[in-house]
Formats: sequence, structure tokens, C-alpha cells
Amino acid sequence: MSHSIVIAAFYKFVPLPDFREIQKPLRAICEEHNMKGTVLLAAEGINGTIAGTRQDMDAVLAYMRSDERLADLLHKESYADSQPFRKMKVRLKREIVTIGEDVNPNEIVGTYVDPHKWNDLIADPNVILIDTRNSYEYEVGTFKGAIDPLTNSFGDFPAYVREQLADQKDKKIAMFCTGGIRCEKATSLLLREGFQNVYHLHGGILNYLEKVPQSQSLWEGNCFVFDERITVTHDLEPGNVQFCRGCNRVVPSGEDMCPHCHQPLTEGELPSEA
Repeated sequence: MSHSIVIAAFYKFVPLPDFREIQKPLRAICEEHNMKGTVLLAAEGINGTIAGTRQDMDAVLAYMRSDERLADLLHKESYADSQPFRKMKVRLKREIVTIGEDVNPNEIVGTYVDPHKWNDLIADPNVILIDTRNSYEYEVGTFKGAIDPLTNSFGDFPAYVREQLADQKDKKIAMFCTGGIRCEKATSLLLREGFQNVYHLHGGILNYLEKVPQSQSLWEGNCFVFDERITVTHDLEPGNVQFCRGCNRVVPSGEDMCPHCHQPLTEGELPSEA
């Protein structure tokens, strides 16, 4: 199916001591090319999701990769018929994904698992499979057998690790998230806490959905995304849903009232992955 808008999700943990100086020219090039979305900059790296036409997207990604520290910046693409973002933001942050702990994926991180090898890993009954995302993401879709840590934000994850996993440090732990960035910090945290065998899905759920045919997939449901599409299907097409800003729950399209909190559905900012 042909779509007019390209959506690119990317991140890289890399020392950027001059991240404040990067902000203004990066925002300018994004605005020049009519991009919409959000890019976060911090001393630990870059994280963003932006959307625009193919030609404009190629120009902006080429600009970012012209910085030798970002020359190998990877991105994952999905597509839409209309712009899924309302504004273009380039923000300065303390962390590019907030866990609230002093962990550094530039120094230590778990073992990456290719999407084509992921099924074999999580089919092992001795592996503890953990969804590092929030509960409202988990309920839309997840991998078969995955544990929901019952978090409302990624900052809750360290407490879950210490309260629920402290006696599992000798077990194989496999983790996943939307695009991979939260798992970088989550695996770094677990290794710092003394876990020995920590794995994470390379490129996250979106990479798995792109690479693994649905007939072989262990993914169940749709994948929550942090833009106006709300969810994407296994073939990365936009889902037919709405989002309740009142209770952070996904609602079928066509509803005027949220069936979860029984409040009218309203326009507003979506939650952020970071």
C-alpha cells in the first residue's frame, strides 16, 4: 500500500557534550523540510520520531548523519496517509529516555537478539520475558507469555526490578519495547544490579513486525505508538482506534465516550515514550 508520509523512529546512545548547540540548527533543518514530530537531545545521545515526505525525510536524515558521531544512526520506517504529528519539537533533556537512574548504555548493555532469533529465545521455558513498556501499551498487544510490570511510566521500572526480580538474577531475562531504546536502559540497569544473562530485542517490536512474517510471529495484538496513529498492525498499517487522554487507554474508533473511565473523549497531547 502506498502512503504519502514517511515516519522515521531513531535513537543512538552516544556522547554529545555539545547537545545544546545541536538544537537550533537541527530544528531549523526540520522546519525547512516541513517535518513534524519530536527529537530529544541530551549529553547521552539522540532520540526521535519525525514524519514528512520521502524527499524531505531523506534530506533531514542525511543532515543528522553528516555529524560523524551519528553517521551510523539507524532508523525504522512506517507510513501513513496523513501527518501523524501536530508540531515539530527539538527538546533538550537530561535523558533521552527517562528511567531516573544513573545507568549508561554507552558503557554496558545487554545482549542484542536479532528478530529472526527472538522466537527461539522466548520459546525457552527457562527464559523470563518482560515487556518494559507501560500497562496501557501492554494491553494493546504484546508477545505471548510476556510479563506486564504494571508500570505507568518507564521511571517506575527500577522499582519493579528491585521488588519483583531480585531473586531471579541467575535466570535468563529477555526484554523488549517499541523501538529498542527503553531496553537499552533496562538491560543496563539489570546488569548493574547483578543480573548475569540479560537479552533484548534488537530494534524493538517495530523491527520484529517488519522482519518476521505474521505466519511465524509470536506477537499478539497491535503495537502502541506515540503519535496520532495510536497503534499499528502487524504489517505496520495504522490501527483503527482512538486514545482517551483521561485514563491513557485505547478506545475503538467511533466512540464518543471512553468505555473505561466513562468520560467524553477529548483532543490533547498524547503521552511520550521518553
